[in-house]
Amino acid sequence: MGPAIESPLPEQTLDGEGLLLHEFYHRINNEFASAIGMLSLACTCAVDGEAKIALERVQQLLQSYAQVHHALQMPENRNRVDVAGYLHEICEAIRRSKLDAKGIDLIVTGGTAQMQADRCWRLGLIVSELVTNAARHAFKEHGGLIRVEFRATTKSFECRVLDNGVGIENLRAGRGLKILRALARGLGGTIEQRSGPHGTTSVVLLSIT
Repeated sequence: MGPAIESPLPEQTLDGEGLLLHEFYHRINNEFASAIGMLSLACTCAVDGEAKIALERVQQLLQSYAQVHHALQMPENRNRVDVAGYLHEICEAIRRSKLDAKGIDLIVTGGTAQMQADRCWRLGLIVSELVTNAARHAFKEHGGLIRVEFRATTKSFECRVLDNGVGIENLRAGRGLKILRALARGLGGTIEQRSGPHGTTSVVLLSIT
């Protein structure tokens, strides 16, 4: 079964840039669905048992990537949403698609908090990239642990992404981190990172409004 396909939104709900982004996401959803459908057909037609298993694994992986993409879609409105539920959804999709095969555990902890959907979406983009970067750079052959921790007050929201990997010497702000910091500034917030022999910690701090 492929990922759900979002229908185009009424024009009055989004501005020009928003409509363009939504159409972009919609087309990618369709491409995922098409590819998954082709793999499903190939699995049905496969005679060789090993080939069938391999195709099924690729299909499951592609479905997991589609779920990550779906979770990171631009929201349809500016309603307030539950941050905990949103981050859990994103992290669960990332775990299935990118972490399980590498032996990396992912734990998400934090209380409930409400945030405008468009702000929560941008936070989700930041957290997704930080988790993905940790999975890519923090561990060698032996897996490890990534933690996403968040807490909110009446005025601010803090999210930490921590790993127990090898750490990064001479930590510098590369292009990816600069983009994340620009996203955080757009939310009136900041991102700070520190790294040592027991892993790397990224701290996202922003206003709750």
